[in-house]
Amino acid sequence: MTEITDVDALRSAMAENAGQPEGPARNARAEQLLAAAEKLNVPLAVIEALGHQLKVYNYSSEKGKMFVPFSRLLRMWDERPEDFDEFEAHSLHWVFKWVSSGMLDQPHIPLASIEKWLGEMERRHRLAGYSEAAVRRAEHNVAAHVGDVARAERAYAAWLAADRDAMSDCQACELHARGWWQAEQGRDAQALELWGPVLEGRYTCAHEPHTALASSLLPLLRLGRLDEARGNHLRGLRLVRGMESMRGAYAEHVEFCALTGNEARGLELLAERPAYFTDDGQPQSRLDFLSVVALLMDRLTALGLGDRAVPGPAGREWTARELAAHARADALALAARFDARNGTAHVGERARARMARQPLAERLPLGVRSAGPVPAPAPPPAPARAGEQPDLPALLAEARRLSDHLRPHAVEAWAAVARAAEGAELDARDRAEIADHEAMGLGPEGAELFERAAALYTRAGDPGEALAARARAAYVRALGGDVAAAVAAVEEPYEEVLALYAAGGTGLRQTAGVLMGRARVLLRRAHAAQGPGAEAVYGAAETAVRELLALVGGRTGEDVRLAARAAEGQAMLGELAGLRGDLAASVELFARGAAAFVAAGLPWFAVEYEARLASLAHHLGDMAEAERAVRAALEHGGAQLEAPGRAQLHLQLAELLGDRDEAVEAARHALEAAHWADAAGLGPTLGAWARQQLGGFLLRQGRWAEAAEVLESALPDLTAETHGDGAVVQTLWWLGDCLSELGEHRAAAERRLRAAEFARAWPEQHDHATLAHLAGESLAEAGLTAEADRAYARAGELWRSLGDVTGLVRSLRARAWLALRAPDGTAEARALMADAVQACETARDTAADQVSRQGFTAELGHTHLQFGKLLAPSGAGSATGASAHPAAHEEALWQLHRAAEVFAGLGDAALHDRTAAELTAGWLEIETGRRTDATARARAVLAAYAGADASGAVDTGSTGSPGSTGSTGSTGSTGEGSEDGADGEDAEARTVRSRRSEARRLLRLATEDPEGTPPPTRRR
Repeated sequence: MTEITDVDALRSAMAENAGQPEGPARNARAEQLLAAAEKLNVPLAVIEALGHQLKVYNYSSEKGKMFVPFSRLLRMWDERPEDFDEFEAHSLHWVFKWVSSGMLDQPHIPLASIEKWLGEMERRHRLAGYSEAAVRRAEHNVAAHVGDVARAERAYAAWLAADRDAMSDCQACELHARGWWQAEQGRDAQALELWGPVLEGRYTCAHEPHTALASSLLPLLRLGRLDEARGNHLRGLRLVRGMESMRGAYAEHVEFCALTGNEARGLELLAERPAYFTDDGQPQSRLDFLSVVALLMDRLTALGLGDRAVPGPAGREWTARELAAHARADALALAARFDARNGTAHVGERARARMARQPLAERLPLGVRSAGPVPAPAPPPAPARAGEQPDLPALLAEARRLSDHLRPHAVEAWAAVARAAEGAELDARDRAEIADHEAMGLGPEGAELFERAAALYTRAGDPGEALAARARAAYVRALGGDVAAAVAAVEEPYEEVLALYAAGGTGLRQTAGVLMGRARVLLRRAHAAQGPGAEAVYGAAETAVRELLALVGGRTGEDVRLAARAAEGQAMLGELAGLRGDLAASVELFARGAAAFVAAGLPWFAVEYEARLASLAHHLGDMAEAERAVRAALEHGGAQLEAPGRAQLHLQLAELLGDRDEAVEAARHALEAAHWADAAGLGPTLGAWARQQLGGFLLRQGRWAEAAEVLESALPDLTAETHGDGAVVQTLWWLGDCLSELGEHRAAAERRLRAAEFARAWPEQHDHATLAHLAGESLAEAGLTAEADRAYARAGELWRSLGDVTGLVRSLRARAWLALRAPDGTAEARALMADAVQACETARDTAADQVSRQGFTAELGHTHLQFGKLLAPSGAGSATGASAHPAAHEEALWQLHRAAEVFAGLGDAALHDRTAAELTAGWLEIETGRRTDATARARAVLAAYAGADASGAVDTGSTGSPGSTGSTGSTGSTGEGSEDGADGEDAEARTVRSRRSEARRLLRLATEDPEGTPPPTRRR
């Protein structure tokens, strides 16, 4: 530790420590700094060090330690108040609020002592001239804690009625506290209304909207606002995850998971913060956390997962059942200590009610990856009681009803018959049907069982059904890959059934079954056909299908099975059309087949063909038909649609909607796709792709934190081998954009640099250049100047090799602003800007067409504008700047004048850019005493906008210059878009109003008496 030798060094060290993560290390450093302050023999230094110690204790798990430094501070105030400066005097009175709430959190502190301190706070605040708002809020906290609702309501009303003053918490904290009370009283809608400005980001502070987001979760669930609850969970968890003092808010996120079918996610959150189980510096938040742990473990136990290993307190292994008992016992013991102190049962009742909460949503997909709990094994069928026989006839009747009408779960119903029939005497027909349906559930492995069923049908006197079973055996052999053997095997039952049907020896259903089996086998052969003989194979399959359709044509109303055969036949013709390359006919035939299944009351059979139709329509560019088909497939599949198919359909629909920029609905379907992919065990493959898409759709909506959570969840599963390196790069790119918007610039730079490394190996280098440039932006924003310069230099070389002058110029300008940060960097900054000017001029003079020439001219104008702004600070910003740096001012003015000229040459399209240059020059002229010139510029700008109507539109039709960049900040931004970010009529109107307002201010200042008028702060 560097030795602290004076107050300035102490303050610097405290400021550095305040920026460290919450926790024991920061607290220990504060204790060291207090010891160093005491050695300085400066009372104010000790006071400030004590205040710093109080703050770090308050925002940590060691909140109980703050009472000692506070007592010492209070004693110093009473003995020598003159040792306190204004700030520290204010801080002392402020900390009374922390101490009051901190005492409530400590069950060993008697309630009488808390009431005494509350009275002391009231007295001292009154003596210092503060309103009673903070005192009444503290009283409300005490009353709410002990369960005195009447007193809490009175204090709440008095708190709201009192004037806000310097002792009032920030608006964000005040609104959160008010909303919390409304939610506690069951007034969820009012709570959310109060929290609205905090949740929307209008009011923020160090711990808001962190706590408001956590507190909003249950009210939103109770009101059925599930999408908002999901979003607030993703946003809020991101904020509190790294903050030690936020255990209570973290517990609310775990609770949310327990109540929405996201138990696996809850377990992951527990595993992330093992210290939360045992940290005892904040007993109230520990009680909240343990209550939620018990709730989550009870949920797992109710799901049959009581013996599952779960994260818990260190030192041993835990099962869900064991941890539930442990957490409940510890929570209730803590609650009992609070209740004993308070003389009420309120804390214990509240804890018990929390642990007994029931789910508020059966399932609420979150979009993030989590390893789901292993489902409990299905209980075996209950054995028959002694002397009691299963109702086999009823089971047989139900199985036959389901299979005859092609209802879902027919195979499962026959499996139940088989279990019930063990040891029972069955006739050959019954055993044939059992074997037949068992074989249906085995796929390619069921061929031998179909043959056994055929033999049993023959023994039962049903030769037609025996032949149909043999045809089914041939088909599953084809599915297994032995197509030639299947073709040979199906011919004999085909010939026999036709003869048998002609002789009246079997029925239409059985005959259709054999013809369908043969058509299926021949269609499998057609899929494998290639070369000159393929058309003959296609023709044979088509003939078989049409023979089937001719057989059942006009008879489909008699039997649902016949209707199904006809519908499948149409779809088979669609497959053959596709094999022949006639995709339009394939679409039409698939549509006929799907419609026929629906008309027959068998919509779940239409799903496969609607899905195929959607893919074909997409390929043909008929997006409307593709979307209709996917929606129909989801609708027709209903509850029968299995998880993998459901995931694929939702993802397909999300992509279709995303292509037409319907990001909100697309996100909903991508979310469903991710959920069902996880349910199907496809999380690392299909699920990762769905999450990647979901993150992109959330990003399009500006939901940066949610998108970041989802993309970070997808990233570990995305691999170049499985998903392609393009998907990995896009995910990193999007993630970098999100993190940049969230102000996490170091992390954004890391993602962008990783993406750039992937793109480095691509033949086309534009993405590599763009990513390197974006990384430079993030590194600059993070204050990593040298690293940012290297990234921009790398991007510049790539832009140069690509012949992209615009990219090169922007990288040079960004590097110039970075160079200006160095104490001796002005010369380098000038050189880089000069290179940018030269590149623009060369590109403009050699442009091949008028559009390109105008674009490079606009870029030149912006480069001159930035050059002028870059030069101006070297001689401005102080009263003596004009005389101290006359050459710099002259050069800056020349650059600004040149910018205005270049923009003027572009005409009306560059009006806003020209006026920006004029106004910047005008402010510089004010600083250099050229008030006449500044007056002329201001009047010229006002004249330029004299034709603007009420909406801000200008008669000239100005819409901003082509290729405009306008970014001038020293952060090295690429400056995409116009300087004012104009986008649509509202932005245009804002730009006009802003320019007019600035011109009027410039004119007023230029025409006022200059004596004593300080130079204005220029916008950069």
